[in-house]
Amino acid sequence: MQIKKMFLRKISGIFPAGFGLRLSQKFVFLLFLSGFITLCFGTLFLLPDTSKFRRIFLSSTQSQNGERLHNYASKKMNKKTVEDQKSLLRNTNQEKWRSKDKFDVDVKPLGFIASNYKPQKEDMSLNREHIVSAKAKNKESMIPAAQKNHADFVFDYKAFKKSLKYPPLGNQPESNDSEIWEKRNKIKEMMKFAWESYKRYAWGENELRPVTKDGHFGSLFGGLKGATIVDALDTLYIMDLKEEFEDASKWVEDSLDLNVNGEASLFEVNIRYIGGLLSAYYLSGKEVFREKAIALGKKLLPAFSTPTGIPRGIINLGNGLNWSWGWASAGSSILAEFGTLHLEFLKLSELSGDPVFTEKVNTIRRILKKMEKPHGLYPNYFSPVSGSWVQHHVSLGGLGDSFYEYLIKSWLMSAKQDNEGKGMYYEAVEDLQDVVTTNLKLRNPSDKKVCFKVKTQTRRYCVRPNSGTIDPGATVTVSGT
Repeated sequence: MQIKKMFLRKISGIFPAGFGLRLSQKFVFLLFLSGFITLCFGTLFLLPDTSKFRRIFLSSTQSQNGERLHNYASKKMNKKTVEDQKSLLRNTNQEKWRSKDKFDVDVKPLGFIASNYKPQKEDMSLNREHIVSAKAKNKESMIPAAQKNHADFVFDYKAFKKSLKYPPLGNQPESNDSEIWEKRNKIKEMMKFAWESYKRYAWGENELRPVTKDGHFGSLFGGLKGATIVDALDTLYIMDLKEEFEDASKWVEDSLDLNVNGEASLFEVNIRYIGGLLSAYYLSGKEVFREKAIALGKKLLPAFSTPTGIPRGIINLGNGLNWSWGWASAGSSILAEFGTLHLEFLKLSELSGDPVFTEKVNTIRRILKKMEKPHGLYPNYFSPVSGSWVQHHVSLGGLGDSFYEYLIKSWLMSAKQDNEGKGMYYEAVEDLQDVVTTNLKLRNPSDKKVCFKVKTQTRRYCVRPNSGTIDPGATVTVSGT
C-alpha cells in the first residue's frame, strides 16, 4: 500500500486519495464531455432519413409534418433550410412517390375525355380549415384517372380541325408582293440554318453551343433530352418544313424517354416540353404527341402537393419530391412560374379526360384573385405553405411577366369566353397605370408633360400626370436611339 501511494505521488497533479482531480481539471473534463455529448446528439439529427440509428432513437415524425411545414413560412430560407425541406418531404411522401412507375400513364385511345367538368366554386379563403381541406383534395387528386367516374365524350381530332375558323397554315391567297416573299424566304433560310447546325452538332441534346459546336445538356429538365427538338416542332410545322418536322417527330417517338429521375424546373418542363408537344398535336394530329404530353403532365402533379395547392418550383420527375428554389425568398413559389401553367393544363384535361389538371390551375387562379394585392398588382413571391405574399416586390419583367401574358392568352384561347382571365389582366393594367401616374405626380407636381420610351419600340409615350391617364394620341415616332 505504501509503495502504491509513493507511485501515485510521482504522477503530477493526481492525489492518492480516490484518484481525485484538481478543480480546473474537473472543469476541463466536464466541458469536453458535454461538448462530446452535444456533438453525438446533433449528429443523430443530421443522419440520413434511412439511417438505422435514427429510426432507433427518434420516433415517427409524420404526425408533426403539418407543424413543420407551417414553420417553414416564418424561417429565412438558406441552403440548409432547403435541404431540411427536401428531407421532410421525402419522409412525408416516401411511400406515396416511392416508384416512378406510378406516373406511367395508361393513355386512353383518342376519343375518351371528360365532358361535363365544372370548376369548383367553394370559398378559397386561406384559413386553417381551407389548408386542411386542400390537403385532402390533393390526396384525392392522386387517384389514377382510370379509377374516377368521368362522363365520356368523344374528342374527334378531325372534327376539331374542321371547326377551326382558319387552318393552321392559313388560307389566304398567295401574295404577289416580291418583297413579302423575299422576307419569308429569308426567315425560312435562317431557321433551316439554325436547325441544320443543331442537327449536325447537338442532335438529341437540349441545347447547341454555337461557339464550341457541341451539345449542352443543362440542369433544368430533370434528365429529359431534346428540348430544342420538342420546342421547335410547331415552328417547323408552321414554316412548312416538312422533312425537318418528320425528323423531329420520329425522334420524339423513338427517343424521348420520360422515365427519368432528375430535378426539373416545373415551369421550364411545362412551357418547353408539354407546350411543344400539345401544339404539335393540335397542328398535326399525331397521337404520339398527345400521349407523351399527358404522361409528362402526370409527372408534374406532385409539385402541387402543398397546403395551399400552389406548386413548388422544382420537382424530381422520378419520385415526385418537390421543393422551392434555394434563392427564392423564404421558400417561395414564383409568380411567373406557377402563373404560367394555365394554357397547357387546360388542354391536358381536354385531351386526357382527367379534370385534375384543370382543377390545379383553377385553384391557382381563385387564390390569386382573392388575395389582397399591394396597389392592385401581384407580387413575385408567394408562400405555398402559408398562402401569403412573402415580399411585395412587383415586376412586369423577370419573375412576373408571363403570368400577365397567360391571363390575356387564356381569354383568347377560350374564344374570348374566359372573362375572369381578361378581367384580371385589365385590372392589373389599370392599376399599373395608376401606380405610374401617381409616381410621376410626386416627381412632377407642375403637371408638365412627361415622355418616356420603351426600349423595344421606336415610339415615345407622353403623359400629363395629373390627368391620370396616358394619352394614346401623344405618341411621337422617333428615329435613331
